[in-house]
Amino acid sequence: MLTPERHRVILQLLQEKEVVKLHEFVEATQCSESTIRRDLSQLEKEKKLKRVHGGAALLQQKREELSVFEKSTKNIHEKQLIGKYAASLIQEGDCIYLDAGTTTLQMIPYIEAKNIVVVTNGIMHIEALLEKDIPTYLVGGLIKKKTNALIGRGAIHSLQQYSFDKCFIGVNGVHIDFGYTTPDPEEALIKQTAIHLSQQAFVLADHSKLNESTFAKIAPLQEATMITDETDEELLAMYEAKTTVEVVKS
Repeated sequence: MLTPERHRVILQLLQEKEVVKLHEFVEATQCSESTIRRDLSQLEKEKKLKRVHGGAALLQQKREELSVFEKSTKNIHEKQLIGKYAASLIQEGDCIYLDAGTTTLQMIPYIEAKNIVVVTNGIMHIEALLEKDIPTYLVGGLIKKKTNALIGRGAIHSLQQYSFDKCFIGVNGVHIDFGYTTPDPEEALIKQTAIHLSQQAFVLADHSKLNESTFAKIAPLQEATMITDETDEELLAMYEAKTTVEVVKS
């Protein structure tokens, strides 16, 4: 099978299934694994797919954004692992910024550090933080219905009144060239501001976020430590060359 035909078959399979294993490409094309790996690498460079552990997946649309409910049903176990590890990084007396999002929400049950203060733009975080008796400040601003995040000029102005020991940021995409991204420029600005106000910044990103880039840039990779559950060594090596990566394992 010629290269253009293999590429057509690969992309067609991805359109049908969204995520396809390496052996499925091999069976569909009757080609070797090494040939398919080269094809996937080439198609990734052409921004037609992204490689994932054991295969490939479709890229999400730049402005596509799931609702909080839709996000909360995806990769729950991985988000819990990441959240638990991230919570362990909080030390006694820390002032932290906790970004809106379903992965950062998973941190709250695992926070054990005493005498901390939290600032957040996440409406869904409030009840869980109050249940833990954690002193919490909510930034002002416009409520974005889809993500339950406070955004806009009021949120930025409110946020700029603080400085943080650590911030924990949720993202939609982590890309080797484009850095940390999210679909909404206003949310990107909130996240960017929190990173700049923090001594240490952590981005929480499960494996599905890697090799994705969405519409609005938050920051370059080196501006934050990435916490992920990704285990593909080749993929991780690319990111580790640009920033610190912490991998949580089940």
